[in-house]
Amino acid sequence: MALPIKKGDIVKILSGKDRGKTAKVLRVLPREARIVVDGVNIHKRHQRARKAGEKGQILSIPSPLSVSNAMLVCPSCSRPTRPRWSSEGSVKGRVCRKCGAAIH
Repeated sequence: MALPIKKGDIVKILSGKDRGKTAKVLRVLPREARIVVDGVNIHKRHQRARKAGEKGQILSIPSPLSVSNAMLVCPSCSRPTRPRWSSEGSVKGRVCRKCGAAIH
C-alpha cells in the first residue's frame, strides 16, 4: 500500500490530543498504515537503572499514530493537502491538489 506521507514530510495533525500541531515525520510504518511524528503522541516510558550507581529515568517517546489522523503540508504553498499521484513520463510522484506543485 503506497502511503501519501513519507519520512521527512511535514504533516498537520487532524485529531487527538495534539490536534492542530505541525511536525516532521520520523518513521513510516506502511504495513500498519501508521506514522511516527516528532513531538506528537508522546508517551512516558519508565526505565530502571541497569548498572550500579546509575539512576532510573522517565523517557518521553513518540508513539505511532494512524496515517488518517495526519495530513501532508505542501512545501510550496504551506497548506494541508491530500496529494494526487501523477505519472509524468516515467516518474510517478505526488502533486499538491491546491497549488499543483510537485512534492518531493
